[in-house]
Amino acid sequence: MSPKFVVVGPPGAGKTTVSELLAKRLGLVFRDTDADIVEATGRAIGDIFTQDGEPAFRAMEEEAVAKALAEHDGVLALGGGAILSQRTRELLENHTVVFLNVGMAEGVRRTGLSTARPMFSGVNPRATFKALLDARLPLYREVATIEVLTDALDPEQVTDAVIKGASE
Repeated sequence: MSPKFVVVGPPGAGKTTVSELLAKRLGLVFRDTDADIVEATGRAIGDIFTQDGEPAFRAMEEEAVAKALAEHDGVLALGGGAILSQRTRELLENHTVVFLNVGMAEGVRRTGLSTARPMFSGVNPRATFKALLDARLPLYREVATIEVLTDALDPEQVTDAVIKGASE
């Protein structure tokens, strides 16, 4: 068993929304590894970051992704930082990976630099978002088989582009 689509991208790219739409359109089951972690721990992602630290969260995330890739055969949305793990990037090699790309201005607009998002709780969230995009862009592209720039598209249009990209 393996997912038909694995969706990755930075915060604000629309991973959950597009993954849910894609699953619905294709008659597949949707799964989100962040939701898996919340369910397994009974704690919010932000609480894990705050109380246990990012390395502890990333270890949980790596295990959640490995488990989901082995068990799930629908549409799987990964957390924005999941691709930071070399093991996760290796596990994604034989999957259809959709990279939902979002530019900095649009990403900032969509996330509102929400303090509910653990990566943006620092002193300069805009600089944090830029650094995050700069560091992760090559990793998203390393694993991607389909890339969609989401900035000027609504979720339905992004879903259309994913389906079109998968058929090419």
